[in-house]
Amino acid sequence: MKSRERLESRRLVRKRCRSKLSRGSVFGAVAAAAAGLLLAAGAAFAAKKLPYPDVTDTSHASKKAADVFRGFFSAKSAHDADALMTYFARDPVLYIDASSGNQWPTWQTLWDVFHRFLPPARPDALSYPLRILGDERSALVEFEDTPSLFGRELRILGSVTFDDQGKVVRWIDYWDGRSSQRETSIQPNYPTDFHDNVVNASAKITSVANDLQKAFAAGDAAGATALFSFDAVYEDMAAHSRVVGQLQIERYLTRALPVVPYGPGASVAHVVGGERGGGYEWSAAPSAMPMRRGNTALELDAEGKISRLTVIYDSGLLSDEKYRELVSLAGESGS
Repeated sequence: MKSRERLESRRLVRKRCRSKLSRGSVFGAVAAAAAGLLLAAGAAFAAKKLPYPDVTDTSHASKKAADVFRGFFSAKSAHDADALMTYFARDPVLYIDASSGNQWPTWQTLWDVFHRFLPPARPDALSYPLRILGDERSALVEFEDTPSLFGRELRILGSVTFDDQGKVVRWIDYWDGRSSQRETSIQPNYPTDFHDNVVNASAKITSVANDLQKAFAAGDAAGATALFSFDAVYEDMAAHSRVVGQLQIERYLTRALPVVPYGPGASVAHVVGGERGGGYEWSAAPSAMPMRRGNTALELDAEGKISRLTVIYDSGLLSDEKYRELVSLAGESGS
């Protein structure tokens, strides 16, 4: 009798174990399916493409700055004017295209222009960031406007200043008319107030910008070169020039400073950026008239040295002879 009871007890135990295992298998299958759905959703989110080429260099930008510009250019390339306007502060706000001379001095004028040209734009009319230098207070952004957007390709260095809420209060664009194959000129109504007093840059980038332009204005090639890292890169977008390394940079500046529009007679107008980089707008030397302004991007290394400089100005305002002289500056003489 006891033997039967023991057998029956064992059968009950085995039955309960099989039941638990069965329920565990169901729960495991459900958990696995849920995990699979989460992974699939995550993969789908990660695979979601931007409305523009994902080529932005954010190595010298804060995450917040990178996120803001990602959202801004996503809205612009998607032709969503309403979303784009959420990135601008209510008045006071200023947007100037320093090369064309167009300006939008209020939130409403910006709303009007973006709602006029963005909704009907072609799908390939894109605007996207190539490089961001700075943080959520202010930054320099290098970006591309494809030909379908404004009829010509524009490669731009934009100076952007944010308020304490992360909204744009000042945005000034600079591009080269000659490189864009677009005729430009300085008209009587060219802007005179660029809100240069609206500044939110770090002390480090401000110091570097001022020291560099002071050396440029003094024609001091050696003093300017001392601010660069040994393997620095120096680029002139208007003259289509690229010089690499301190030794070459000093030789280039020795030839170039008496000629370039940001040399003697030029001065700092406005600075943007953070600890890792930014840039500064400059008022052009009188010898560069009718040119009024230009823009210079600065990347900084861990020691605060300039590792890359990129300058832009409208060489279309200069004579062909003057332009050829600027282009020839990058050439070296024989040893």
